[in-house]
Amino acid sequence: MNYFQNFKEDISEIPLPEKFTFPFYYEPHHLAKIAAKELQKYLKTQSDFIHDFGLNKKSENPPIGKMFGVLVVKNNENKIGYLAAFSGKLADNSLPEKFVPPVFNMRTDGSFYLKGEKEINKLNKRLTSIKQDITYVSLKKSIQKISKEITTDLTLERKKLTLRKFDRKVRKKNSFSTLTNSAISSLDKKLVQESFNDQFYYRELQEYYQKKIKKEEEKIAVYKEEIASLKKQRKEKSNYLQQTLFSKYAFLNKDKKQKNLLDIFNNPSIKPPAGSGECSAPKLLQYAFLTNLTPICLAEFWWGISPNSAIRRHENFYPACQGRCKPILTHMLQGIQMDPNLLLKNLSEKQDLEIVYEDAVLIVVNKPAEFLSVPGKNITDSVYTRIKKKYPSATGPLIVHRLDMSTSGILVLTKTKEANATLQSQFINRTVKKRYVAVLDGYLTQNRGTIKLPLRVDLEDRPRQLVDFKYGKKTETNWELVKKENGKSRVYFYPVTGRTHQLRIHAAHKDGLNTPIFGDDLYGKKENRLHLHAEYIEFLHPSTNKTMCFTIASDF
Repeated sequence: MNYFQNFKEDISEIPLPEKFTFPFYYEPHHLAKIAAKELQKYLKTQSDFIHDFGLNKKSENPPIGKMFGVLVVKNNENKIGYLAAFSGKLADNSLPEKFVPPVFNMRTDGSFYLKGEKEINKLNKRLTSIKQDITYVSLKKSIQKISKEITTDLTLERKKLTLRKFDRKVRKKNSFSTLTNSAISSLDKKLVQESFNDQFYYRELQEYYQKKIKKEEEKIAVYKEEIASLKKQRKEKSNYLQQTLFSKYAFLNKDKKQKNLLDIFNNPSIKPPAGSGECSAPKLLQYAFLTNLTPICLAEFWWGISPNSAIRRHENFYPACQGRCKPILTHMLQGIQMDPNLLLKNLSEKQDLEIVYEDAVLIVVNKPAEFLSVPGKNITDSVYTRIKKKYPSATGPLIVHRLDMSTSGILVLTKTKEANATLQSQFINRTVKKRYVAVLDGYLTQNRGTIKLPLRVDLEDRPRQLVDFKYGKKTETNWELVKKENGKSRVYFYPVTGRTHQLRIHAAHKDGLNTPIFGDDLYGKKENRLHLHAEYIEFLHPSTNKTMCFTIASDF
């Protein structure tokens, strides 16, 4: 089957890009945008598959948004068209003809995966049956009850031993003033014997209970042994199934060189992340290389409701993920000339760092947007390096707090170790007052509020952050609306905590303001800059203890 799709729109006057899309940070080429628009039009009206994206009426199952991708390609006749793909699988498990097939279809009839899955399901069914067995459940309850009674009884007995020990001490102490030496000696022997008897009784009691619980545990042992055996079998089958699956996912590059997931991730101690190879970009490139199509440009967009944790907005374009896709695409795109990685471009080189205040221990600067607070992995130019160069005799860590690279505004530094420690304690104790100004990409319906969403880093797609109510760190932001105009909302943010990307997430997440900051290339849409600025700060001077206030207006 040929999945090559012709453009419905006339593209004859649109020049082709000189290089392929750098998939991890890009602005979609005009051709890719047209292809995406045509695919989106199809998604709005299609009847080829059933999947609730959360855009219309809700189904019985929870709605799930999905990433789609388009790859503009050139065939052997030099004709330009495009391929389409979706990440993961659709709710009805179908493979509509509109989309390229998966790299490996684990669910074909009679496949090793379905057979292995069936065997694991049998083991799970047997495990459930044992755990629900009336005798097994009764024995478990009996052991729990006996264990509780033993714990209670032994705790009570230890308390009695303590009281009797205290009583012996009192009796011995009182004997010195009321008894003769002979009587005291006799009492000592008696008290020693009483202590011995108490300890002997307690050990006997422990042994009795141990035998009692052991008798019950012997009855349940046969069940536990079978459960352990079944779990071991399940683990072995699951590991074998997974390893076999990893070996079947084999990816091509333009030279038809093939590597499977085990070769690509190449670390026995680290398994490829779940879903590796199921994203749209690898599917698209795989089909292109299999059928001798030349990749021209790529774009991926989100369709549907946002997930609860990550931020994905309907119809927005997104880069390929770092955790699953980067190792795979690094192999697949080997030898293909790509656009430069703009993430490595040092945008701060030609920017000046304005010092707005300085004294013997304190420095306050106005950090430009796209300027690092501290050196990065690939870019060393930063506020820290420039201040360190300007004040080589300054001691301590210099940096007191940080601003995201894309955020502009007030940043406080110190010249001495002592001043740094004093100021940092103010930040830790949350006595520093801060105000940020931001322009949001849309109108807000409320005037003020508080957002509390726990955040953690997205381990599979750094530096993005996720909302995670189980493992995330607590965050809190107060906000107020300043004005609304031209489809935008200007707001003040008053962060109580200071986590990475806190304000960006709180603005963009559906459980926050559901309106991303204008120009947010991670959680919204890329523009000339991120419209977020740290414009006010108030703290106590580390030496004089006087209140210090600074305000720097934004340029947006």
